[in-house]
Amino acid sequence: MNGFIDLIKPPGMSSGGAVAFAKWLTGEKVGHAGTLDPEASGVLPIMVGRATRLLNFFSEKEKTYIAEIAFTGATDTQDAQGQITEEGKGKPDRESFLRVIHSMVGEIDQCPPAYSALKRGGTPLYKLARQGVEIKTEARKTMIYAIDLLDETEEGYLIRVQCGGGTYIRTLCHDIGKKLGMPAHMKFLLRTQVGMFMIEQAVTMEELEEAKQNGTLESKMLPMDAPLEHLPRIDVDVKYEKQVRNGVALPAKWLGAEGIEGPVRIYLKNELLGIARNVDGNMKFHVILQSQEQ
Repeated sequence: MNGFIDLIKPPGMSSGGAVAFAKWLTGEKVGHAGTLDPEASGVLPIMVGRATRLLNFFSEKEKTYIAEIAFTGATDTQDAQGQITEEGKGKPDRESFLRVIHSMVGEIDQCPPAYSALKRGGTPLYKLARQGVEIKTEARKTMIYAIDLLDETEEGYLIRVQCGGGTYIRTLCHDIGKKLGMPAHMKFLLRTQVGMFMIEQAVTMEELEEAKQNGTLESKMLPMDAPLEHLPRIDVDVKYEKQVRNGVALPAKWLGAEGIEGPVRIYLKNELLGIARNVDGNMKFHVILQSQEQ
């Protein structure tokens, strides 16, 4: 069983817990793409079987979130699970809020939160923070493509954020509050997109369990090439079958791949065989996905 599951992770479950569930479900090696905080919900791409080898190749840079920013105060975790560090005194007016969120579109500097899965010396920062260790993180660049105001809530505003990979939405909410001079935190978070993985096509854990019981689990999975369509495709002639199944590099001109830079998808008999690159005129495999056929 090889492919991807477009999973809707429920709130209260860690990304690691979702991986453990998928491993139990499929009996295969499993990984995830794009950590989602335990209290957040939404799209979590799950890689199953040989698809775990493709993490470095599929496009998952753009992500979309729906978040509620609350102005009841700032917290040490920058979300609703943390301790209040500064009390809020009301929320900003709509015009001021719009002005600030629009000013944060584009490339911005963002300091990852102390309570995050980033590691220092092999230990996640959130574990160090819980031990009382003072955590200071360095600012790094992240891309905000758009921030749209969706609605006004009792404690703040509901927004949709389109951003690049590595963006912390709770830190964005915290920084919006700082710009307004009004302490804030992220109260709610739903991820609706990770690259080509969309919440409209995603499946719940309950749907997957039912499919397993019915023997239709694979019908809930996406094929291994689903998130790779941005890569050029090369179909290999069957006369080279033995070589490519053994991972032998072939001259790029034999495959019509001259002048192609970067990774390409290699197909044999309409099956994705692996990912290769043009190295000094030869197509060399970086990942082989199909086992050798006798």
